[in-house]
Amino acid sequence: MKIADSTDRPDGTADTGSGSGTGGGKDGSGAGAPVRRRDARRNRDLLLEAAHEVFTELGLNAPLDVIARRAGVGNATLYRHFPHRAALVDAVFRDQLTGTMDAGDRARDVDDAWTGLIGYLQAVFTVLATDRGTNDLMTTHLEGVESLTAVHAHNHRTVELLLERGRHQGTIRPDVTTEDVLFALAALGRAVPALTTATTPDGWRRPLALLCDSLRAAPTSPPLPSPALTPEQLDDTLHHFNR
Repeated sequence: MKIADSTDRPDGTADTGSGSGTGGGKDGSGAGAPVRRRDARRNRDLLLEAAHEVFTELGLNAPLDVIARRAGVGNATLYRHFPHRAALVDAVFRDQLTGTMDAGDRARDVDDAWTGLIGYLQAVFTVLATDRGTNDLMTTHLEGVESLTAVHAHNHRTVELLLERGRHQGTIRPDVTTEDVLFALAALGRAVPALTTATTPDGWRRPLALLCDSLRAAPTSPPLPSPALTPEQLDDTLHHFNR
């Protein structure tokens, strides 16, 4: 149902009337205030639901006016609730990104580093294969999304800890770095939507297995060529992925 923008207030609430009518007194008290709050909450919920659908289908660069239309509100209403794309993305995906960190915590608790790493990567890629918006978030860099900053840091530390433990246990090759793994995961993750469309929903499992196998310690593995990526170079690369 269309909610007219002309009755929205700058704070994101809807003005349902003022003065001596049924909307309440001039000070905004009375029956009108709860109605305005309910309308504002409804608009916000509609926008979050529509945004998740659109981002999942089209990715994070989907036009915001498409989201507003699907929610049944105007662009002005969207921007009053979410002044920029990053604020909307953060609100839509915060819970899902928190779930990724939970998976990382579980992987850290596994004594065998190889088992923990494989389980963690499979959990992450299961999400990347089913939600285009989360895929964009996890495989690129988007400024201003607070929950994304936290999950990237947590993901980095999870991979770092598991690689360190795996090297100590003799299951991970000694010359692989955290940046090596994160770059390879981002590159493969970007291909997942096209891969699952062209094959099957779990078509990502084979290339992920090949990638993971390349991390195994083996006496016949030749040393990796060229210098490893620095953290700054990895960030720059992820920025370019989003262009």
